[in-house]
Amino acid sequence: MALDFKRPSDSRTVQVQVLSQAHLNGYSRLFGGQLMSWMDVVAAVAARRHSGKNVTTARVDGLEFHHPAYANDTMELRGQVAYTGTTSMIVKVEAYIETLDGQKKLTNRAWFLMVALDEHEKPSPVPALKLETDEEKEDWRQAEAIKSGYRR
Repeated sequence: MALDFKRPSDSRTVQVQVLSQAHLNGYSRLFGGQLMSWMDVVAAVAARRHSGKNVTTARVDGLEFHHPAYANDTMELRGQVAYTGTTSMIVKVEAYIETLDGQKKLTNRAWFLMVALDEHEKPSPVPALKLETDEEKEDWRQAEAIKSGYRR
């Protein structure tokens, strides 16, 4: 039986990568397309965990690059559902560089609009989101502002 709601923490997804030469661009920094691919996977897993369904990426907003990442850096990507509509979810994904002493520095952030799909690949309803923390409420407000800017 499906739940009427889920918490953002129910969808929390973490992926860790150690950057190698294969992940770098011509300037010896992390290739943005590689990062996008990893972030899209994190967003999809978070949306699948929330909806219990297959999902598709409909839009990516606000991809921000704060700091470069280099070979041998440890990168941690974190995502969780921040907003739900009827069949859609907005997932906030953040990427951090982790130093060898365990400190983490935000390097990237993006908001992914994901749509849940039924067995016929048609949009399908998702559980509501139960917000419990101030941070979750702020993420909802930010995601709602992003969604309100979408063209219909």
